[in-house]
Amino acid sequence: MVENDDIFYMRQALELARLAAEQDEVPVGAVIVADGRVVGSGYNCRESGRDATLHAEMIAIRAACAEMGGWRLPRSTIYVSLEPCPMCAGAMVQARVERLVYAAPDPKAGAAGTLLDIVRCPELNHQLEVTGGVLAEEAAALLRRFFAAKRQPAGDFNSELDMDFRGL
Repeated sequence: MVENDDIFYMRQALELARLAAEQDEVPVGAVIVADGRVVGSGYNCRESGRDATLHAEMIAIRAACAEMGGWRLPRSTIYVSLEPCPMCAGAMVQARVERLVYAAPDPKAGAAGTLLDIVRCPELNHQLEVTGGVLAEEAAALLRRFFAAKRQPAGDFNSELDMDFRGL
């Protein structure tokens, strides 16, 4: 169920995604809210940081853990502009995030129900409540524009950046 807060905080995640795009990073942003306040946020920095783990969600989780003083993030909701990958979904489970709200599904790496469902895997010690599709078209349009621009200048297609958001 989409709540009013979901749209408010997803807009913040989308603003962070736009900042990532401005820095030539895949436009994904994340915001973590606990007890009615933002406790962590981030956007993709893999290229600039030269680190495969610098996804928006991982940065936001690290910031939230520092802010909350521990590795558990009780009563927290993470808002992400793109469905989390397996690494990020696993980190959410490990951090005991209560709820995940994402915008666009990720048909190539989504681990919150599209390709895999790590965040609701009953064999794991924690599961998240999931709401998908909040401002999905806005997030998908941002991703489509980013990848179209990446392909255009070189006239060549970089398969590493290929994400099929045409159907969204």
